[in-house]
Amino acid sequence: MQISVQPRMAGIDAQARGLAMAAGAGAGGMVAQYVTCTLGDAEYGIDILSVREIKGWSETTALPHAPAWVRGVINLRGTIVPILDLRSRFGLGQTAVTAMHVVVIIQTATRMAGLLVDSVSDIITVGAEEVRPVPEVGMSVPERLLSGLIPREGAMVSLVSLDNLLNLPDADLAPGMPATLS
Repeated sequence: MQISVQPRMAGIDAQARGLAMAAGAGAGGMVAQYVTCTLGDAEYGIDILSVREIKGWSETTALPHAPAWVRGVINLRGTIVPILDLRSRFGLGQTAVTAMHVVVIIQTATRMAGLLVDSVSDIITVGAEEVRPVPEVGMSVPERLLSGLIPREGAMVSLVSLDNLLNLPDADLAPGMPATLS
């Protein structure tokens, strides 16, 4: 039996558009909205203003000499979009992809990418005072890939730093490869 994730994603897309419009009309950055997604039991937040769409997993075309966390590329309505395995990027092993996995398409400045995650779970609204700094030690995710932590219902939502996430560390670069994904 195959379960469709499309109705859930359509609802989250509609909620995201509504919240993004409300955020644009809100009081100058006092609150922010994040799309939360899961990798195993951990929850991560992606700035809703950077989320372009959420789509079901589809196979990618591999890129030679790309870092292990770059799953490949897809053609999204004429735009070639790199798909990053967020679990692998965070050093948590590679995702064993199923039909239930989703890709969050994000846009920052002039860069677009898809983030492979286990699921998209919610949209949260938080005040700036709720965001805590990322500790410098004791984390399995490299600190530079996170921009903050939000305590929530006995757990933490780790905020993804999209700019840092899309910059390739020198150790992952193939000869002649640019330092950022575009």
